[in-house]
Amino acid sequence: MGDEIQEETELMEEEEEEEQAEEVEEGQEEAAEEEVGAVVAKLKEVQDKEFVEVRLPADVVAEAQEVWKAFINSASSREAAGEAIYAALFDSAPSLQSLFKTARSVMAMRFMNGLNSIISAAASPSALKVQVATLGFQHLD
Repeated sequence: MGDEIQEETELMEEEEEEEQAEEVEEGQEEAAEEEVGAVVAKLKEVQDKEFVEVRLPADVVAEAQEVWKAFINSASSREAAGEAIYAALFDSAPSLQSLFKTARSVMAMRFMNGLNSIISAAASPSALKVQVATLGFQHLD
């Protein structure tokens, strides 16, 4: 009988330890989600005073790259994917079209290549900064 009580006590202690470990893990997950939320919220604001490296959460980068790959694979060609981006942009903001003097097919591929370079570099803050700076400087007269 003493062995049974000891075994039951040990089982109860193990269950209690497991519950405590689960609570700690849940707390850590919540804290990580809050941190990611704060980072993403800050990135939604236009930063016009400084140009710093952006550190995107790994899960955000992975999901963006996965969606981008799916988008490219869904198109019949890279040109068709570029045309879809071009059309979506100017369907939603037709007034912007007058700002572009280059042929539509050329601009479509530029959009495609620009977005591809940004998404490809998203995991590396320094590489991402270089890509964004390069694209930005191409827009200066």
